[in-house]
Amino acid sequence: MGETVIPLADLRHAAAVPRIPEHPEPPTGLVADRLGRPLRDLRISVTDRCNFRCTYCMPKEVFDRDHRFLPHASLLSFEEITRTARLFVAHGVRKLRLTGGEPLLRKDIESLVAQLAALRTAEGAALDITLTTNGSLLERKAGALRAAGLGRVTVSIDALDDTIFRRMNDVDFPVAEVLRGVDAALAAGLAPLKLNMVVKRGTNDGQIVPLARHVRERYGTRAVLRFIEYMDVGTSNGWRMDEVLPSDEVRARLAAAFALEPLAPTSAGETAERWRYADGGGEVGFISSVTKAFCRDCNRARLSTEGKLFLCLFGTQGHDLRALLRGGASDLQIAAAIGLVWSERTDRYSELRGAAPTGGSSPKVEMHYIGG
Repeated sequence: MGETVIPLADLRHAAAVPRIPEHPEPPTGLVADRLGRPLRDLRISVTDRCNFRCTYCMPKEVFDRDHRFLPHASLLSFEEITRTARLFVAHGVRKLRLTGGEPLLRKDIESLVAQLAALRTAEGAALDITLTTNGSLLERKAGALRAAGLGRVTVSIDALDDTIFRRMNDVDFPVAEVLRGVDAALAAGLAPLKLNMVVKRGTNDGQIVPLARHVRERYGTRAVLRFIEYMDVGTSNGWRMDEVLPSDEVRARLAAAFALEPLAPTSAGETAERWRYADGGGEVGFISSVTKAFCRDCNRARLSTEGKLFLCLFGTQGHDLRALLRGGASDLQIAAAIGLVWSERTDRYSELRGAAPTGGSSPKVEMHYIGG
């Protein structure tokens, strides 16, 4: 891609402190950006650490044993995360997703889930609290997460074949343990469950049908398998367009094995194009950020591990909410600053990707830092 690679330690600090309006006003529950997109979804990264080294996210040659992760003091505390989430809810957020890194590595993550699950909208409605995980710790954590108030979970699983799976996570972790975590999550009531497969041409595309067959036969309608196009997130994963397998091709491979029927979106801003098995055996989804950009409906904001607000998964600079949280700003002031940042948003990276000249110089934040 020819992008400038900036050390992550420097990129972490490439954030401006949001401006507080001179006369801040309380949130109205509806704030729109310059393209008319409302704010409905907040993704919260609770750690920049992960126990996997997946090649498309945290390649081992970059994130080696000498890599400097954030010190604990730099991370937002659970209380700071909950306070921030409450202000986003006041602006209309209805869904909170915990991400990482690997969020289950964050000590006492169940306590944060409980705090977030206690939040309510102005109308008194509960929020949709979800979590994305690589599944490595899910078997031991599923029951406690559900008891704390977690509603659903998304598990990343890039292959059913153990050799391919171990090669992709690059830490020799067996797929069987992830599958046990999926079983534990379903047994705990974390359903319907989503399974995400990042498809990389020439690496794991031979696993599309075997994984779909396994999910369909073992879980039926209790789990939805979603296929994600390999994306150019960050600057360290060596992304190449020729390794992207377009969703249309993925769907064609599935359709050759199973009859599929299209489904309508369940909500505005949904990332996955939904299809179902014609015999009622379940549902699959296709997330096509590369070939079919969905920027026009994007209603998602992202809060990084150390409190930087990013307006796009492919963001280049964050907005430092931690500076406001720890600098004595009131809830009204912080909420007004958030509203101002969102109202000035114009991000639509995926739509513009094809028209962008190669050799651009804007570095992008890494996925493990911002969450997927």
